[in-house]
Amino acid sequence: MTKYAGYIGTYTKGDSEGIYSFTLDTEAQKITDIKVEAKLGNPTYLTISEDNQYLYAVRKDGDMGGVAAYEITNESRGLSHLRSQLTEGASPCHVSVDRENRNVLTANYHKGTVERFEVDNEEGGVHQASSVVHHEGSGPDKRQEKPHTHYAGFTPDEQFVAVVDLGIDKLITYKLQHGELEEVSSLSIKPGSGPRHLEFHPNGKIAYLMTEFSSEVIALSYNAENGSFSVLQSISAIPESFSENNQGSAIHVSKDGRFVYAGNRGHNSIAVFSADADSGKLTFVEHTSTEGNWPRDFEIDPSQKFIVASNQESGNLVLFSRDENTGKLTLIQSDVAVPYPVCIKFMHVK
Repeated sequence: MTKYAGYIGTYTKGDSEGIYSFTLDTEAQKITDIKVEAKLGNPTYLTISEDNQYLYAVRKDGDMGGVAAYEITNESRGLSHLRSQLTEGASPCHVSVDRENRNVLTANYHKGTVERFEVDNEEGGVHQASSVVHHEGSGPDKRQEKPHTHYAGFTPDEQFVAVVDLGIDKLITYKLQHGELEEVSSLSIKPGSGPRHLEFHPNGKIAYLMTEFSSEVIALSYNAENGSFSVLQSISAIPESFSENNQGSAIHVSKDGRFVYAGNRGHNSIAVFSADADSGKLTFVEHTSTEGNWPRDFEIDPSQKFIVASNQESGNLVLFSRDENTGKLTLIQSDVAVPYPVCIKFMHVK
């Protein structure tokens, strides 16, 4: 396969209309076919079911916020709206789904909540949230006046749910029991670091946490027996000499587990790290400019030979080739216009 399909979530301000689709042509080494697939408010984060039949997006609608479910039309990659679940207040900032497409999770930055929605197994839509957990506490940074849940996703074995809260500097593990989220473990991260996103190593024993405020990658050991985490290492994602505002963004791990990539908004770069095969600890490799402003997200393509990054404030996607032996990135294309792009997701390839 030489062409991979994907979707882009955006902030719907300026010219942005909602969810866009795109094609990565790996033979031509180009991003093509940018088009609007669904018009809705602030679908800043998306997730695609393992079977590629459904797409779930966070959604804002006036004073309401929640999650929207779409069916993906395989031939055209068009999106057909199934159902939305909205409640009073701000929309979530993150959404994920399990492999069997039974449970959708959202993290709500403004409300400090994590929510679980049951998927309707006949049509793929979502029912009202069956479980809503409100975090409590604060942190030392002025932006940590209250909880700010930023990520909620299943662990690789899907026995637990890992939730990252930027406002209280915590990684909290839940068990899903009879549709209810029950806390089983909690790890306090360095005060004021602002943990943001988490991604697991393919071995399922190591995870990497990106912090927004301290711009660090934290390597974690994961205990699959009880869902707990422990810190192995912290390493900076920005140069020591950089003193301007930087906010860490996305983090992704190559499928072979050899490299970890972390986004920097402000320094406007992707930091590349190599991962030790035994310990999971990281060694810095290089910084690569994202050729734009405020790289909110990026994604490694299914072939693992390319990375597509989204610059939110300069409104452009950037295509890099990825050296699978060194992890290093080489710029190919930087002029792909998409207004206020945030999240990038590729369709799954079996």
